[in-house]
Amino acid sequence: MKVLAFNGSPRGENGNTDLLLKPFLEGMREEGAEVELFYLNRLRIKPCNGEFACWTKTPGKCVQEDDMTPLYPKLAQADVWVFAFPLYVDGMPGPLKTMIDRFLPLVKPFFELREGHCRHPLREGVKGGKVVLVSTCGFWERDNFIPVVEHAKAMCRNAGREFAGALLRPHGGGLRLLLRLGLPLDDLFEACREAGRRLVREGRIPEELQKKVEGELMPLDQYVEAANATFQAALEEGKVPDL
Repeated sequence: MKVLAFNGSPRGENGNTDLLLKPFLEGMREEGAEVELFYLNRLRIKPCNGEFACWTKTPGKCVQEDDMTPLYPKLAQADVWVFAFPLYVDGMPGPLKTMIDRFLPLVKPFFELREGHCRHPLREGVKGGKVVLVSTCGFWERDNFIPVVEHAKAMCRNAGREFAGALLRPHGGGLRLLLRLGLPLDDLFEACREAGRRLVREGRIPEELQKKVEGELMPLDQYVEAANATFQAALEEGKVPDL
């Protein structure tokens, strides 16, 4: 199994998202998956210019030359795409969406009906596969992820891929802070690792593991109090919050 993972956090390896992504990918490697991880804050990917040259003038090839160029053959052959990111304004951060917009050369311009809905057929040499989300959110409630999960499912329908599950961590914007405070998170990270193993073995992340990753870390009122205190201290000191 070939897995292509993208961390769309602007903080890269220093962000909370990476704390969930790393054990998840480790679990897949333990089951024999071939995993490549890319940090978008290290890549230069320009926005799609929307002229459709990749459909007509240079079929299957984007006319822009940047760090997307070597990713196209990897995307075409990957069995699993993993998109990891912090939730920003009810969706994924801009750099990740910019990259996904550049997936256009992977499909043909023609319309076909799949389950009675207009779609684009995959280009020759582009396999179908699965998509997984890994995401953290500063707000306490799980329902903040609903818009981006629906977005991912719609993208799967267009890309001829299966949505294989999501590791979603509400009130996870301060995981590194919680670790420093001594909150036990080993069970959370082990659930992420087991989710990776099960994805390789079973083709999707079991619902019980998804729920375990989403489980409450601390009561709502305590979380709100702690978050507000952290930002108040940062304001008074004129510093970036230590999250």
